[in-house]
Amino acid sequence: MHILHIDCSPRQDGQSRRLSAGIVAQLHALSPDAVVTRRDISALPPPDAHYASLLARPAETTGEQPEGSVGLSDIMIREIEAADILVLGTPVHNFTVPAALKSWLDHVVRVNRTVALGLDGKQGLIADRPVLVGVAAGGIILGEKAQQPDFFTPYLKAVLGCIGLQSVHFISVQGTAFCDEDVLRAAADQALTAMTADLRSSLSMPGRAAGAIHDA
Repeated sequence: MHILHIDCSPRQDGQSRRLSAGIVAQLHALSPDAVVTRRDISALPPPDAHYASLLARPAETTGEQPEGSVGLSDIMIREIEAADILVLGTPVHNFTVPAALKSWLDHVVRVNRTVALGLDGKQGLIADRPVLVGVAAGGIILGEKAQQPDFFTPYLKAVLGCIGLQSVHFISVQGTAFCDEDVLRAAADQALTAMTADLRSSLSMPGRAAGAIHDA
């Protein structure tokens, strides 16, 4: 198994980083020979002008030597293609994805490379594989006790889906703005335990438990 582990929290001790590390640890426990490619995108800048030109005129720029954000886009797209499973750790910022994650998405959602445009809409060019999203939210955005609209999970599922990544699952720790450390740790442990049970099943390993991963 090849795992692509992505973190975007600006805090090195952020809850989403702890959660994504826990997900990777559980995957390692299920598949001890797993290889991990690590990508920290917390300081990733937006795509540059050359990349914007590529998106605006993809047919005219085909065959050009990659430079700037285009070269980085090639690298990050190949990282996705090489992985069997993606693990993404992210906080929720102002109802949606952080700026760093949006920048990564802008680098990997690329016309004629990861998505094709046609009369019937967008068609993903990347083969589907599981994407496990470890979400840390200051408020409550998921479930029956949600206190605010959830723009985060529909957006992330839609934008990843348009490049072919349809199997997106959310493992969440919520209420980080007002819960104490012990409560948050217990919530993370509970979410990871449930996730592991589902992964055993999907990876054809013994064991089965219900109610593991949020499919928003």
